[in-house]
Amino acid sequence: MIGFVLFFAWLGFGADIIWALEGQHPFPWLGIAVTGLAIILARYIYKTGPEKVLWATGAQELVTPQTDSERQFANVVDEMAIAAGVARPRTWIIPDDDPNAFATGHDPSDSHVAVTRGLLRLCTRDELQAVIAHELGHVKNLDVRLMTTLAALVGAILLVREGVGRMMRAGSFPVRGGGGGGGAGRGKSKNAGPLLAILLALWVISWLVAPLVSQLLTLAVSRRREYLADAMSAQFTRNPLALASALEKIETAAAPTAAIKRGCAHLCIVDPLGHRLTNREGWLADRFATHPPMSMRISRLKGMGYAQLKKEGGSFTSSALA
Repeated sequence: MIGFVLFFAWLGFGADIIWALEGQHPFPWLGIAVTGLAIILARYIYKTGPEKVLWATGAQELVTPQTDSERQFANVVDEMAIAAGVARPRTWIIPDDDPNAFATGHDPSDSHVAVTRGLLRLCTRDELQAVIAHELGHVKNLDVRLMTTLAALVGAILLVREGVGRMMRAGSFPVRGGGGGGGAGRGKSKNAGPLLAILLALWVISWLVAPLVSQLLTLAVSRRREYLADAMSAQFTRNPLALASALEKIETAAAPTAAIKRGCAHLCIVDPLGHRLTNREGWLADRFATHPPMSMRISRLKGMGYAQLKKEGGSFTSSALA
């Protein structure tokens, strides 16, 4: 959030410097105003991030379950909240046929778990338990605080960039080709020509790359945290194979989740945008995919299940881990 404020401070004071190099010598009102706005916006984003994420996905709160699947969902959340040792989160259902789920909030006392209707139709009770346990792992680790704030910051940067883009396309950007004011101003503008061009280029590039940098930050965070949440699901349910089975079903059925957009993709249990990079490994995937490779996640969970069965001395077959 400090970086968010400093970024907008650079954009505001950078524009003031560009104006000054043009010979206009303005008071840095734009930098002060933009920095103040960024501080207010960062605070607002932190406080309202969870509700904005839920609103963006079209989630509807489950207050009174009406169907068997809704009652099962509510019961499973109760059970897994006890197993995880956290307060019961508020529950939400997203009207989307693609199976997916995510958690949001600030801390365990203010958390939300949302699932799609497609997930409720697809999963057995054990598999649904494992998915909810995964999301509560994010809640208990406070991943939701960081990942929700990042989602909201990315959305804010995209929104502001779109507004500035419209302003520049409309020709209302204050920088002009020639210097303003008297002869001294024009002389200074002429002498500062190369510096002005470099500063203007950096200023414009900052607007262009800001959403990409912020999205890369969310991706780097989310890929590492998914493995830990998978392990915590296995801990809470004592059934790592249930989550492996749920992930396999979701992977087979998954199509782009229309209700969940790019800014919230890193919150979900599986990539809601498709699998172009998620199923790959390497430098490119590590930096641009929202989730670890599904095959790696499933393999680790099956390894946990194998170790658990071996430790308990139970019998197992290849089909049990397939």
